[in-house]
Order: sequence, then C-alpha cells, then structure tokens
Amino acid sequence: MKNKDRVFIVAEAGVNHNGSLDRALRLIDEAARAGADAVKFQTFRSEKVISRGAVKAEYQTKNTGSNESQLDMVRKLELGHADHRKLVAHCRRAGILFLSTPFDVESLRFLARGLRVPQLKIPSGEITNAPLLLEFALAGLPLVLSTGMSTLGEIEEALGVLAHGFLRGRRGAPSRREFLQAFSDPKGQALLRRRVTLLHCTTEYPAPFADVNLRAMKTLSKAFGLPVGYSDHTPGIAIPIAAAARGAILLEKHFTLDRGLPGPDHKASLEPMELSAMVAAVRQVESALGSKRKVPAPSELKNIPIARRSLVAAKRIAKGARFTSSNLDAKRPGGGISPMRYWEWLGRRAERAYAPDEPIRAGK
Repeated sequence: MKNKDRVFIVAEAGVNHNGSLDRALRLIDEAARAGADAVKFQTFRSEKVISRGAVKAEYQTKNTGSNESQLDMVRKLELGHADHRKLVAHCRRAGILFLSTPFDVESLRFLARGLRVPQLKIPSGEITNAPLLLEFALAGLPLVLSTGMSTLGEIEEALGVLAHGFLRGRRGAPSRREFLQAFSDPKGQALLRRRVTLLHCTTEYPAPFADVNLRAMKTLSKAFGLPVGYSDHTPGIAIPIAAAARGAILLEKHFTLDRGLPGPDHKASLEPMELSAMVAAVRQVESALGSKRKVPAPSELKNIPIARRSLVAAKRIAKGARFTSSNLDAKRPGGGISPMRYWEWLGRRAERAYAPDEPIRAGK
C-alpha cells in the first residue's frame, strides 16, 4: 500500500473455504492468478465471538437455512493455527501477500505475533468494540478500519480508541473522555495518519447498488484526513472499478471458487474469472487516472495536424486581392496558420496567388 499511484487489491477469501484447507489453498492460487496483491481470510474462535443465543443475519438464513444457530454455522468455518501456517507458506510460494481479519484477542495476537502479518483489518462489526480496538492499536501494525453500518461519530470514537492505544498503551483506565483527548491530540492525529486506512463499506450481502453511496469516500477523507479505500459487497465488478476511479487506495472484494457452494458469503462473491476481470479493469483505471495536468498526451501529438485545421483559400485568390469571409476558410490538415488568427487575416492583401484549398502562407 505504499505506492499511492497503485490501488492495493485484496481478494477476500474470508470463510469461502467452508472450513476446508484444500479449498483455502485453491483460493490462494486463484487470487494470485487473478493478479491481486493480497488474499485475505478470517481468523476467529467461534465461542469467543458469538453467543449461543445469537441469531443469523437475514442473508445468512437465506443462504444457509434456519436449522442451525449462527454459532453452529460459524464453527464449521474455522481454520486452526496449523492450517494458517500452511496458508502463509502457500501464499509465499504463490507470490501473493497473506492477510487475515481477526475477530477476537487470541486470534489477533496469533496473527500479529505468531504469523507476523504486515497489517490487520478491523471488521465493521467491531467498530464499537472498544476493548478489541485497543488490542488492535497495541499490536503495533498498520490498521485498516472498515466503517460499514457506522456514523461519522462512531468512526471518530473508534479512532479515538486507536489513538489512545497508540499514545498511551495500557496505561490508565480508558474512558470516552480520554479517547476524545487522544483523538484531538496532534500526536494522536499524526499516528492515525501514519497507521490507519479507512474503508468505506455497505454491510449487506449482496449490497444494493442504491445503498453503496460511493460519495461517502470523499466525506471520510475530508472528515478524518486519512487514506480511504472501499470494501465491496455488490454483485459484479462495476462498483469496485468506480471506487478506483474515485480514488480508493485499497479495494477489497469477496471471491469464491463457485457461487453455488453452500455457505453464507458465496452468493455475494466473484468467481475466479470475474476476479481476474476486476483486477485488470482496476489496473486500466489507475493507469487512466494519470496526473492533474491538462496537456496533450504523447499519443495525441501525432493526431494534432490530422484533426485540426489551417487557414486555406476557399476559392481562387489573385495576388493582391484582399482576404474576405468569402475567400478564406479553415480546413484540415492543421500545421499551417491557425484558424484562431482568422480575423487577423481578413482585409489583408494576398502576397501571392492561391488555388482553392491551398494553405495560406505568411510571407512570400
């Protein structure tokens, strides 16, 4: 993510391995083949995250049925520490960065200390989980904070917790007042700018296009002065491409080996060929963004004389005759006297005779 001119693309495998290490390894291969910069999984201990009474989200019930609890569903999607180490090794061989989102303190510490991942993502659902946010801050890694389902006020509070952790570690008894002070502290702001990227996100699977609100990316950037990316849950690839065009520095998109597989997230995910198409399109967009300067591009220069016009004789003009609106015209090719000087030439006398369509020349 250090190259500001290149969108960092994360292929979100998430739990689309359905608890199978073999499928997870295949997801890594497909992400690498598609040209993504990183492939990201989810690391958790179900009992640490979900209570026995937690119901499924509507989309989860629609995709997996209602015969089991959310806890029972998620238990099937866990991968153990040994599996994670195999994923990291496979990513290294495939030439793609391994990332994962932790959902509990144990998993966070395992990723940060055990696997030494280069960055951590804070999922949208944890934006009000102050104790876990503090643990993220204490991990000492660059952080990506997803902002699905949140208001600007909630994002500010979450950033305050992170700033408090950056500045004070575990010292003192954290409070909302101290979080606000840390957020307002110039040193806290500097640390946030150095360590945190925000992700705009709509937490629904799939997300309706009308709920995406890509313009909020600019709002986040202005409100917090932090780099902003986009995590996409819409069908297809149009919206992440549009987000790249609007300046997202990071893009995250769920993908699967097969949308027909059972599981909560497959139906809102891309299949491998679609992921490849998205990556290719985003690379084209970032190349097309270019600079803010408006000058002729190198590829245009050869077309200037073809597409532009020069002053020519509209009909035969005798030597000494005056140029008038009836005998002076502008036609292709360019390269001669610019039509921008048309009125300068009206009333002048021709210093030589001209045949129809002959370019007007300055001097004899």
